[in-house]
Amino acid sequence: MKKVLNIKIVLILAFCSIITGCKDDFLDEDNPNAISTNTFWDDIHDLRLGIVGAYKGMAAPHNYHLVNELSRSDLAWSSGWQRPNNNNEYYLQTFNEASSAINQKWGALYTTVFRANQVIEASERLAGTYGNDDLEEENSLILAQARFIRGYAYFNLHNSFNGGSVPIWDIVAGGDNGYYRPANTADEVRQFYLADLQYASENLPTTWDDKEKGKVTAGAAVAVMGQSHLYAGNYAEAAVHFKRVIDEFGYSLTPNIGSNFTTLDELNEESILELVYSIDYKNELNPWDIRDTASTSGYDRQFTGAPGQWFGAVAANWLILEYRNDPLDFSDPRNIVTEEDGTQRFRRFSLRTSWSVALVDDEDMEYYGFPKTGQAANFNVKMTCFWRKHTNWDLGFEKEADITPGKVRSGINQRLIRLAEVYLQYAECMVQTGDVDEALLYINKVRRRSGVRLLGPIGSGEYPLNDHDNEVYDANRLMDHLMYVEYPLELSAEGDGGNRNIDLRRWGIKKQRFEELATKRYAADHYEVEKEDGTTAWRWASIVKELDTSDPEVDLDWNEFQEAAINYNEANHAYWPIPNSETIANPNLYN
Repeated sequence: MKKVLNIKIVLILAFCSIITGCKDDFLDEDNPNAISTNTFWDDIHDLRLGIVGAYKGMAAPHNYHLVNELSRSDLAWSSGWQRPNNNNEYYLQTFNEASSAINQKWGALYTTVFRANQVIEASERLAGTYGNDDLEEENSLILAQARFIRGYAYFNLHNSFNGGSVPIWDIVAGGDNGYYRPANTADEVRQFYLADLQYASENLPTTWDDKEKGKVTAGAAVAVMGQSHLYAGNYAEAAVHFKRVIDEFGYSLTPNIGSNFTTLDELNEESILELVYSIDYKNELNPWDIRDTASTSGYDRQFTGAPGQWFGAVAANWLILEYRNDPLDFSDPRNIVTEEDGTQRFRRFSLRTSWSVALVDDEDMEYYGFPKTGQAANFNVKMTCFWRKHTNWDLGFEKEADITPGKVRSGINQRLIRLAEVYLQYAECMVQTGDVDEALLYINKVRRRSGVRLLGPIGSGEYPLNDHDNEVYDANRLMDHLMYVEYPLELSAEGDGGNRNIDLRRWGIKKQRFEELATKRYAADHYEVEKEDGTTAWRWASIVKELDTSDPEVDLDWNEFQEAAINYNEANHAYWPIPNSETIANPNLYN
């Protein structure tokens, strides 16, 4: 797929005829030099170019707006100035229909729909005209990919905007089709994209050849359908889809969770839906040029508070503390560290923690070329954590500067869905349908992969010899664990950007969550790090800690979600509103 994206793409953003008031026949002839739907979509070569353009549309970071979606969830503090200052409208829950992220996400998703519709119309028209079985099959595969891309765009539109009520475009906008449509009901939108995904699941392959890896698959379609049913509260139906993903498509957890976060092992056995980026081409372009094949995401994805970068959406204090306290399985040999003198000790943090975030006192994971995390960054301005996800920390400062000279680009693929997420979502379905033992089985698969202590009585479950917390879980307790521990620790800052907001909304706890977090009080301890030359340096206020509200050491500058707890309301903030760019331009929106 990375090679495919190097194709010189003819991007046709609109195919509209210029209509004049003249009626003479000779004035109505087509301009032979103008591109139109009749002159471009003529053969399989045009379809090949068109589907690459649709994939490019799907990969546009504005489709997901990861940083701003994080900022309006409970996972992040969002500010370029850091504590205590925060004027980010998404974090503060003061955004409205004029906010830039809302308009950009809407525009990007409908651009993706437009490109997919072009391919769908042309493919359906050309089907049966090739006189060649191989080309007919290729045409069918292109159609299935385009319908997945359109279905996935509408899946995100439905879950992001206006309670799911948005305009459906099943044809190419423009010309006789017009440019304005009313918003369909949320149920109509859902049935529309489910039909696309069902078609894709029945007509896409399970896997692609190596040179085509990264294209959408039948397994991805089934996974998205499962998520749609989960979000609708149809737990039994969602479980059927998730179990198909688990059993029928050959996915498996990677041995190392870190294979899912950097350029290491991209398109691996755990990946279900993945956006492919590359820095191999178009390095001469500016960071936001549509022809660039990198993730051009100075504020969208690359990323949120790595050393020396803008602090876009750093991990919230409660999440940092959960990562710091992720309990080790002491029976797992991967958690044993052998020092240079031969002595042994246990890792300070879990593998999941070390691969997900950078903590100042993590001495077991290198960071930007330094053997210990605290050596690479000052952790200043009350910065106690950086996300490793989406950042080029494994390349080192010099190599990162070489690949992104003077601009922010990244070749790290974005994993939208991976098997661990499906395991946890299947476990949620099991909790909701009363099978706690089955839920524990799949949660513990995820935890064991990262050497984390398992849940349940000692000696129980699939891995009786591993450490367990020796606790008994009923449905309510296990659901709380999923909501506040397992989902956020395994999947923070991943997916299509809005996952956490969708979860908090469908659980009905978002307002309550902000109010709860607003009551927490914090301070931070200093940390002395040993540098490579043997000298030491202090990282001031670099280890966050939670305190009782009456503790005199409480630092009120560390408060979080104070304004969000007051400003958030379901009517205005549960979904993004339809942006003003649409309400102003579309006279039929509410007709």
